[in-house]
Amino acid sequence: MTDNAFGLRPAIVVAYHSGFGHTATLAAAVVAGAGARGADVTALAVDALTEEHWAMLDGADAIVFGTATYMGNVSAGFQAFAERTGRRCQNGTWRDKVAAGFTNSGSKSGDKLNTLVSLAVFAAQHHMHWVNLGLGPGWNSSAGSEHDPNRLGFWLGAGAQTDVDADADAVHPSDLRTCEHLGGRVAVTTAQLLAGRAAVQAIPAV
Repeated sequence: MTDNAFGLRPAIVVAYHSGFGHTATLAAAVVAGAGARGADVTALAVDALTEEHWAMLDGADAIVFGTATYMGNVSAGFQAFAERTGRRCQNGTWRDKVAAGFTNSGSKSGDKLNTLVSLAVFAAQHHMHWVNLGLGPGWNSSAGSEHDPNRLGFWLGAGAQTDVDADADAVHPSDLRTCEHLGGRVAVTTAQLLAGRAAVQAIPAV
């Protein structure tokens, strides 16, 4: 399917911090997934934002947050970005946008759930609407394999694992497909929300 069935093209920004390129590779997969479902998508590295980039974030219908998991939480680079949004949080600039998240670590678990929780709380502080992964667990039976989508079994967002000595192009194909799924899910959910808002606005006032 190459659209979202609503004839809408939601504007989505993938805002990520990547220390060694693995998270950037996953961000590209999220972009591909959202684009395949009819969204206009831009990926922004949060440690290199310009005023134009901040304007894109403020104008987006949805923001997907991505970061590596370091020491059981978001990276220092992502946290620095989060703290720079304080005034926007107070002003409600991102209120009612759609949000989602993904993360990568060197270990299979690596406390990635804690990172996803941190991303979800960050979105909640901005009064955004969090979208979960929407996939069942993969690789959890004798018939499963590491090539199953959601092979690591995360639900709050997309969790990926890449060996710490691996290059950025060695991200696991299953994790790429999982992030593509997340991007597509965000695109469709955002289009649904926009369509609903448009329908409500079209109802004549009584």
